[in-house]
Amino acid sequence: MTTLQRLFDPSQAFDHPVTIGAVTAIVLGLLSASLLLRILKRTQKIQEETYLELLARTRSWYVLAAAMVVPILLGAAWVCGFFLLLSLFCFREYARATGLSESRTATISVVVAILATYFAVLDHWLDLFTTSWALGMCLIAVVGLVPDQPRGYIQRVALAIVGFALFGGSLGHLAFISNDSLFRPILLWLLLCVELNDVFAYLVGNAIGKRKLLPNTSPNKTWGGAIGAVVLTTLLAASIGHYVFRDTTIDRIPHLLMLGFLISTLGQCGDLVISSIKRDLGVKDMSTMIPGHGGLLDRFDSLLLMAPVVFHYINYFKSDGIGGDQAVRILTGG
Repeated sequence: MTTLQRLFDPSQAFDHPVTIGAVTAIVLGLLSASLLLRILKRTQKIQEETYLELLARTRSWYVLAAAMVVPILLGAAWVCGFFLLLSLFCFREYARATGLSESRTATISVVVAILATYFAVLDHWLDLFTTSWALGMCLIAVVGLVPDQPRGYIQRVALAIVGFALFGGSLGHLAFISNDSLFRPILLWLLLCVELNDVFAYLVGNAIGKRKLLPNTSPNKTWGGAIGAVVLTTLLAASIGHYVFRDTTIDRIPHLLMLGFLISTLGQCGDLVISSIKRDLGVKDMSTMIPGHGGLLDRFDSLLLMAPVVFHYINYFKSDGIGGDQAVRILTGG
């Protein structure tokens, strides 16, 4: 696969069987949800208010699924663009909710740090990308001096660094996967497993969950749901991962099980981190951008901690790393 093909050519979108299977599963899942919802309404199994709420959530899922899947199918450049916008909009929600948006210098410094991170992603410059965490934090700390307002400096800089780390650095790891020739099956595998991890936790929690996990942080989460999600997601991720990483050094049972475990546990921890932030701020949702779901952070929080850990696990144990078979520094020509 040449660089231009990886970046812009959608003709190879369905070359990998996992891509075909994942897209088919997503389409069938959405259609099944719509059909089930209509059946429940016609048989009067649910009230009108519940129906309208579920209908809004289902319609939002159609938009969300298209927003995630279409860029992956179109090419790596579109993937970078999608995650860049996701990073910026997630940071915007966070900045508004925490009051950081009142500090123009702080928000500008985070945006610049995020843009620099994504430049390294698009350039396929791994050294700059891994260094961008430290460079971004230094930039935020230095720019925080510009207003010459010592009062509140710690709070402004701390909030800005957390925002950059969670929404720029972390999500940037998913974008960097687009530098690998297997980026389509890897990203679809991750997104599918993360979303089903939430579903598993909800279903198992409702079925057998009794003891609350962290009642003050997330009252609806239970130990039963969390453990059930870990077991089911680990098995699912390992099963699909075998086909994603076939003929690579990752295609070993210990690696596949560990990846599934990391996806599930860190996905749930990411959800709890954002829940804790919301409880601290006294808000239910980070915004109302997505009908039936809240804000982008309410929907994509499970990616925040999972992305960097899974990225570095694959990059370390995969013999050629992530993107090792593709040209590097395609913009800077290093």
